[in-house]
Amino acid sequence: MFICVVLLGAKCKRKGRALALRSLILVGLVTAFQAAPVAAEDLVIQPIETFETKALFGRVESQFVVPARSRIGGTLTALEVTEGSQAQAGAVIARITDPKLEAQLAAADARIASAKSQLENAETELARNEELLAKGATTTQRVDQVHTTVEVARNAVAEAKAARQVTATLIEDGNVLAPADGRVLSVPVRPGAVVMPGEPVATITGGGVFLRLAIPERHAQGLTVGATVEVEGGSGTIEKVYPQIEQGRVIVDVAVEGLSDAFIGQRVLVRVPVASRQVLAVPDAAIEQRAGLDMVTIKTAEGAVQVTVIPGAEIAGPEGALREILTGLRAGDTVIMP
Repeated sequence: MFICVVLLGAKCKRKGRALALRSLILVGLVTAFQAAPVAAEDLVIQPIETFETKALFGRVESQFVVPARSRIGGTLTALEVTEGSQAQAGAVIARITDPKLEAQLAAADARIASAKSQLENAETELARNEELLAKGATTTQRVDQVHTTVEVARNAVAEAKAARQVTATLIEDGNVLAPADGRVLSVPVRPGAVVMPGEPVATITGGGVFLRLAIPERHAQGLTVGATVEVEGGSGTIEKVYPQIEQGRVIVDVAVEGLSDAFIGQRVLVRVPVASRQVLAVPDAAIEQRAGLDMVTIKTAEGAVQVTVIPGAEIAGPEGALREILTGLRAGDTVIMP
C-alpha cells in the first residue's frame, strides 16, 4: 500500500512539471509573436532623374588682375608691399623720386617771387600815375600803359604758380597707388631700381576669385548656367559659359562661396553635371544577397516573388541615398521592403 502511494505521488509530480513546461513554452511563443517587427510600407518604383558628372580640375582665378604702374620716371626709393601682401585701393605701395623735379620746384618758387616783385613795382607805379593824373601832371595814355604793365605782372605770377603746381603734381605722382583691393601677386622691381613712366611696380588681383574650368566640347550641350558643381569641401554654381570653343575646350566660370585667394592658379578637383538621365533605384535595405546573387522581393498578382537584379552606383534620392538598379526591375513594380 505504501509503495502504491509513492508511485502515485511520483506520477502526479511528473504531470505537474509537464504542465508547467507547456505553460512556459506557450508564454514564450506569445511574447515572441508580440515582439516580431512590423513590415515597412511597400515601395512603388518610379523613374528618378539623376545627373552624370565629369571629374576635372579647375583653376582658381581672379576676376581681374591689374598692374600698379609708375606715373613718372625715377628711382624706386620705397616699397611697402611684397608678394602675398594685401593691398587697399588708393593706398601708397611704393615711392619714386626724381631729383630734377625738386630742382624744378625750387626754380618755380624763384620765378613766383620774381613775378610778385614785378607786380608790386607795377602796382606802385600805377598808383603814382593815377595821383599825377588827378593833378593833371600826366596823361591818360600813360596811366593806361602802366595799367597794362600791372595786368602783365599779375598774369606772370599766375603762370609761375601754375608751373609750380605742375612740378608739385609730378612729385606727388611719384607715389605709386594700389589700383584695387586685393592680393599682391608679383613685385618685379626692388628698391634702388630705376623705373620708367608706365612701368609696373606690382601686380594686384581684384574683384574676388572664382574657378575657371576647361571642359571637353562634347559636353558643351549639357552645360547650363545655374547648375550646381561639386567642389572639394563644398559646392559652386556655374555663372558663365563662354560661347567660344578653344582647342576643343569650353571655358566655364564657377562661383564658389568662401573660395580662398591664397593661391591664384591653384588646381581644385570638381565634378560638373554634363547630362541627365532617368534611373530606377531602391534603398539598400531592399536588396538581399542569396547564393552570390542580389535579390529584390516584388509584389505580383500571384504573390511575393523574388527577382534577380544588378545594382549600380549610389545616387541621391528625394528622401535619402538610393541604389540604382541597372536591370531586373521595371517602372511601376512594387517592392516589398523587409
